[in-house]
Amino acid sequence: MILQKFLLSFGLVSCLATAPVLAQQAPATITDGKARSLYEKAQSLYYRDRQPQQALLVWQQLTDKYPDYGDPFLRKASLLTILGDHPGALQAYKTGLGKLPVEAARAGDYLVLGKLAAEVGDYATMRAAYTNYLSTSPTNKSQVALAKLQLQNCDFAATAMANPTGPAPERLAAPLNQFRSQYFPVLTADNKSLIFTTQRTPEKVGQENEDVFISTVAPDGTFGVPQSISPVINSRENEGTATISGDGNTLVFTSCGRAGGVGNCDLYISHRRGSQWTAPRNLGLLVNSKAWDSQPSLSADGRTLYFASQRGGGLGGYDLYMSTLGTDGSWSLARNVGAPINTAGDDLAPFIHASGTTLYYATNGLVGLGSSDIFRAELDAKGQWSTPRNLGYPLNTFANEASLFISSDNKRLYCTRAEPGRPGEPAGITPPIVLYGSEVPASVRARETSTYTQGRVFDALTKQPLNAMVQLFDLGTNALTQQVYSDAETGQYTAVLNEGRAYAMYASAPGYLLKSLSFDYSVPQKFDPLTLDIYLDPAKSGRSAVLNNLFFDSNQAVLKPRSRTELDRLVDFLRQDTGLRVEVAGHTDNVGKAASNLALSQRRAQAVLTYLTGHGVPASRLRAHGYGAAKPLVGNDSEAHRAQNRRIELQIL
Repeated sequence: MILQKFLLSFGLVSCLATAPVLAQQAPATITDGKARSLYEKAQSLYYRDRQPQQALLVWQQLTDKYPDYGDPFLRKASLLTILGDHPGALQAYKTGLGKLPVEAARAGDYLVLGKLAAEVGDYATMRAAYTNYLSTSPTNKSQVALAKLQLQNCDFAATAMANPTGPAPERLAAPLNQFRSQYFPVLTADNKSLIFTTQRTPEKVGQENEDVFISTVAPDGTFGVPQSISPVINSRENEGTATISGDGNTLVFTSCGRAGGVGNCDLYISHRRGSQWTAPRNLGLLVNSKAWDSQPSLSADGRTLYFASQRGGGLGGYDLYMSTLGTDGSWSLARNVGAPINTAGDDLAPFIHASGTTLYYATNGLVGLGSSDIFRAELDAKGQWSTPRNLGYPLNTFANEASLFISSDNKRLYCTRAEPGRPGEPAGITPPIVLYGSEVPASVRARETSTYTQGRVFDALTKQPLNAMVQLFDLGTNALTQQVYSDAETGQYTAVLNEGRAYAMYASAPGYLLKSLSFDYSVPQKFDPLTLDIYLDPAKSGRSAVLNNLFFDSNQAVLKPRSRTELDRLVDFLRQDTGLRVEVAGHTDNVGKAASNLALSQRRAQAVLTYLTGHGVPASRLRAHGYGAAKPLVGNDSEAHRAQNRRIELQIL
């Protein structure tokens, strides 16, 4: 069912409406008696005797002997379309319509010819077919809109193909692409795990055996042999179209026909604990509907979910929806992403880049190269999406493009392409679907490049792994941009960082001191992944933590605005454990007079205390103390070391 929707929604299984059927009697334009007899015989074989293959032989005989008549070519073309021989049907329609005048009675034939030409990128035939259709003054509004859009697509395709945006994607090498079909590839933020859906046998549409597989990247950068992601995830039903959080710990996938489902295809969620996945849980009616819901894409921290749905009330046949994870662990009621993302056409296959600010998706509702193309949109500071932009050729082609994934570092892209079936395969077998990849062209990259910090969280005393919350805040906006949890068994965590931003990072766990870290990528510098283990001190008397995101001007004790992020986290920390009493300790380097440094450190500590009491922390739980340069962390022998010594600490009393 997942593959069926994948194919149907992108045109890989064609449901072309055939041209209007003529009566069994041959039209008056066929004047030759033998030709009329063959015409009526073919019609009778098909409509009365239900022998389409025999009817096709007679149509072939008729067009061979009487090639000047156009109508028999159209009847043959209509039958070839029904039988699935689209190349043959395309040629027959072109030949037949070329022998007949343009007239309203042929309107349906022009539409079918246009669709067949679009399948193979025959833009000249496409243009002629839709131009002829519109010249008949049709009244069907949806078909008129389609014809006009396809003429715009012909113009766009000519320009796009003359100005390629980058290299064409290439088929990924073994051991990938070992299945009949594999599609919807996604990567973890560290680019070490590739997850995709497989269909292992060439079944007919609707009889797929789909599972979620994973390939782990070896130290040399090559992909390993794909393995089933988990027996807990994969079942006898169809599972696939999966998405994974940046840290690899949250998986949302589609399953069709699973017990307890809400609709025919639903979204399910599972969490990794150590090396095991939890039993999948249906996301319920706040996210799923009675209709088809699939093709999920998670934000890097696993807190925002985009997906495609066929539910009613949207802007087109399929629309994109989104839901967010609340602090109580529940998902919000899914809402339509709306315009300009969703269109009157089919909008599918969303992918939100790890940066969280660039969305890619497939649609046939906007001008492209003729079928479904991949588009790109950016999220602004007000939460509004920009006008979607076509990714151009050769990422988009005349074929239907179905999915795209771009690595967090903006260097590699992965996509899906359908390939011709194997010679001799019977009709009705789904075509192979294959994974492709390439470098990311500059115009296709996400607006922001991402990297990651990865490591483990430990108890500072016992050195045992901790299940801790790791949060990233944008110091420029005080907005929470990432919230992930370290694994309870291993302590492993991964958090995504975007270039051009300054971050405050916090690790916290019940009973432990808040850990404050700082990352400043607001100025150009080396932007590589970080390995950072975090040790949390128990919140016990005598233990302390440096507050790395409090900012003062030189020799001043007024907190700068971007200190608010840290101050608010301190307020939250002290509210969670009302029994704690703490000292806010101010420290300086040894530059200047000792008395001045001592006074400055006291004023700075007092400034922090004043903020805390002003936000509801009882003064009885706090004290401020300035130590000047008396307690350096490191020697005052360099500017970098002096900066470390200029600090505010939180000490448990």
